[in-house]
Amino acid sequence: MVPPRGCPGWLSLLLIGLASLRPGTKANVLDAMLLRNSGKVSVDGSKEDSSSTASASPQRLLWCHCYHHCPEDSTNNTCRTDGYCFTMVEEEEGGGAVLTSGCLGLVGSEFQCRDTGSSRQRRALECCTDQDYCNRDLHPTLPPQKTTNYVDENIHHLALLISVTICSIILAFIIIFCYFRYKRQESRPRYSIGLEQDETYIPPGESLKDLIEQSQSSGSGSGLPLLVQRTIAKQIQMVKQIGKGRYGEVWMGKWRGERVAVKVFFTTEEASWFRETEIYQTVLMRHENILGFIAADIKGTVHHADTRAMLRLAYSSVSGLCHLHTEIFGTQGKPAIAHRDLKSKNILVKKNGACCIADLGLAVKFISDTNEVDIPPNTRVGTKRYMPPEVLDESLNRNHFQSYIMADMYSFGLILWEVARRCVSGGIVEEYQLPYHDLVPTDPSYEDMREVVCIKRLRPSFPNRWSSDECLRQMGKLMTECWAHNPASRLTALRVKKTLAKMSESQDIKL
Repeated sequence: MVPPRGCPGWLSLLLIGLASLRPGTKANVLDAMLLRNSGKVSVDGSKEDSSSTASASPQRLLWCHCYHHCPEDSTNNTCRTDGYCFTMVEEEEGGGAVLTSGCLGLVGSEFQCRDTGSSRQRRALECCTDQDYCNRDLHPTLPPQKTTNYVDENIHHLALLISVTICSIILAFIIIFCYFRYKRQESRPRYSIGLEQDETYIPPGESLKDLIEQSQSSGSGSGLPLLVQRTIAKQIQMVKQIGKGRYGEVWMGKWRGERVAVKVFFTTEEASWFRETEIYQTVLMRHENILGFIAADIKGTVHHADTRAMLRLAYSSVSGLCHLHTEIFGTQGKPAIAHRDLKSKNILVKKNGACCIADLGLAVKFISDTNEVDIPPNTRVGTKRYMPPEVLDESLNRNHFQSYIMADMYSFGLILWEVARRCVSGGIVEEYQLPYHDLVPTDPSYEDMREVVCIKRLRPSFPNRWSSDECLRQMGKLMTECWAHNPASRLTALRVKKTLAKMSESQDIKL
């Protein structure tokens, strides 16, 4: 007999737990099914094909055969319902098939007759409303055996055991490798600090230029290895003192016949020495316009210069400042750094006329990951003559890194003024003077500088000849925008660099 196709659905709601329940629990579910037999409708006695019974509602009470789970008031294995008769076959845990028959109430029966089965237990259910006891002729069969889509627990245990074994072997190899590598390094001869063995470590004939190029090609750009620096420092011969400041002295020295500049800190300025060393060792700090730990062929102050030399001095200086101010992202990036003590004495001129920025003892770093400003823990302060108005009137926001960047640009504007005064145009050049030389004493106090810079808002004056020279006129405009009273109005180092490059291009000067 062909099973009726009109009842393919709602039985899944009734049979949610039927496939896996024991007889005691099955009785509860089937009893709930049998309780739905109380509905009463009139019938027209017409027979319908079993494929359309789900869509047409029965109109009379139907007698059904029940087996295994009959209602309490049933007699002779019969039951009555206003819905459907059903027969269900399901597979027991032992593998045998169990047949169940009974009544389904009208409410929800069209969905209950749709059996989707279970992935863990096979069963089939058929419904009918053709005639009384029609479910006697229903013979549902179990669906074909499906391949299980779950993995046996033994396989899981086996996979876990294999994984743990492989990981343990790899870990053992790593530990053994690290142990032998450590032993190998321990067995290497340690270098003595004696001069003879230092000479062996740095091969004879290797110049400072070779060492610096080696440090630049290493990838980090943070300078020579510390052992090499200590070795060179012990071999330097001090020749003569060439400068002196509040925190130390600058000497001319010789290393293997080459002239070097040596900065000697006073013993009371250990914090300043430590800070400058830390900044110089920052990754990617090596730059042609930033003074390195070791710099050969350093020249003193330029007494006067033509337009070409002036632009080269200004461009190379701002290039170094731009590199300091710029954060470089990457695996080994460089944080943004503000100098905080820019002045002409801290800008050295190399033999080829290019400048490099020195003295990073007051520099601050910006830690972008935490949005914090790394301020050096020393008591040293900058040069009062070059301090911007926001530092003099103590309005600078110490927690905002951009404030330090703009303070550097004010000081750089004063340096441009010093350079431009020594530029020859029309055979005329002014004598060298410090900024505000005509407005404050030789060693000005905070009050002197605050009155001139903050209260009176005065700035260094321009010689009359600058107005008749296009290059000097543009330089004057540039430095004016650098030392503006409002920090937000000042130019950035990158903007100044681009402007100087454009000025050089307009005068066919190759920097």
